[in-house]
Amino acid sequence: MASITKALRPLARAATASSRPLRPKFSRTAPQLRWLSASVPRRDMDISDIPPTPITHLSETEALMADSVSKFAHDAILPKVREMDEAESMDPVVVEQLFEQGLMGVEIPEEYGGSGMNFTSAIIAIEELARVDPSVSVLADVHNTLCNTAILKYGSEKLKKEWLPRLATNTVGSFCLSEPVSGSDAFALATKATRTENGYKINGSKMWITNSVEANFFIVFANLDPSKKYKGITAFIVEKSTPGFSIAKKEKKLGIKASSTCVINFDDVEIPKDNLLGDEFEGYKYAIGLLNEGRIGIAAQMTGLALGAFENAAGYVWNDRKQFGQLIGEFQGMQHQLAQAWVEIQAARALVYNAARKKEAGEDFVMDAAMAKLYASQVAGKVSGQAVEWMGGMGFVREGLAEKYFRDSKIGAIYEGTSNIQLTTIARHLQKTYTR
Repeated sequence: MASITKALRPLARAATASSRPLRPKFSRTAPQLRWLSASVPRRDMDISDIPPTPITHLSETEALMADSVSKFAHDAILPKVREMDEAESMDPVVVEQLFEQGLMGVEIPEEYGGSGMNFTSAIIAIEELARVDPSVSVLADVHNTLCNTAILKYGSEKLKKEWLPRLATNTVGSFCLSEPVSGSDAFALATKATRTENGYKINGSKMWITNSVEANFFIVFANLDPSKKYKGITAFIVEKSTPGFSIAKKEKKLGIKASSTCVINFDDVEIPKDNLLGDEFEGYKYAIGLLNEGRIGIAAQMTGLALGAFENAAGYVWNDRKQFGQLIGEFQGMQHQLAQAWVEIQAARALVYNAARKKEAGEDFVMDAAMAKLYASQVAGKVSGQAVEWMGGMGFVREGLAEKYFRDSKIGAIYEGTSNIQLTTIARHLQKTYTR
């Protein structure tokens, strides 16, 4: 199977090098599209002279990315979705194919073996994967938006040369922040790090860690100086093979069951000085920044899930399910529900793509990310629940995917910041704006 991102690289390079809008031959969402951002954040770019355009318009590269990932997901992942969910395990072949397609190094520059594409391209890939399987989507999401981004933004050149080629081609990443008593209050973590003659030693445990089983690369947050409280938090890179590292428990979950979520223990885990990520005592700043970006990815996962649930159910009610001598999709009451759901999905997508574009343009996107994550998770839960009802008995059984979308949707309101945390973030930004 040919790599998706390798095929799109020439277009990405051309778009980055040229300031002229591109006019693609076709698009999933609009007949005329333009390139808004480059493969690297253009934080010094003046966007005031760029003609306004609909938020969900995509560049030619991005539109082709959406079509290519959609085809890959339906051809390679869809046949395995139910089996992976029942087994509560990710098929290693699927992980291998994600790397082969270049979907695990979307923003990693080509010089490090990555695809050299923009942030919105990663968001598009996450959304398209989630339309078929949110479990696969979150594996790629955490890897791209948290782990790869952490090395790109905060890693030394030595760490970039050592890890980015591996993260782009064969090594899954994991982000270790949460602990048993440190969830929404992420900075109450108890995992400690101490300096040694050759580096650092880590002791403690982490909980709810995504990609634990598949990953070999872990970004671990530990407190190097508890007297500084959260300002003592420091970020480190730990390999799974390091002595003292162990997976204590794999959680059995309500949804996204193929995605591994585990408890990890650190028992005198010694790492070299070079495995320090960024600077000491800056970990809390890194975590905040990374999670703000990561929330756009989770929002895209939720809009993809909502689209998948809607499309699955709409196809059934307008083609197969009949009551009282007609397709139930022909009843006005059902049509109004479908129309309302579609409006809400598209509103959520507008928030997601607006947050992504603002992030790329170097604008303040924190409140936008919070709004996108909050609303997209709400819409995903509502639409996937309605989809089960629209399909009747076929929506309730495990023969199809309707009930799986419904189960998978619940996590959207929980991880990478609960809905209440998003509301708090939004309210704080509003308070700063309106306080005299």
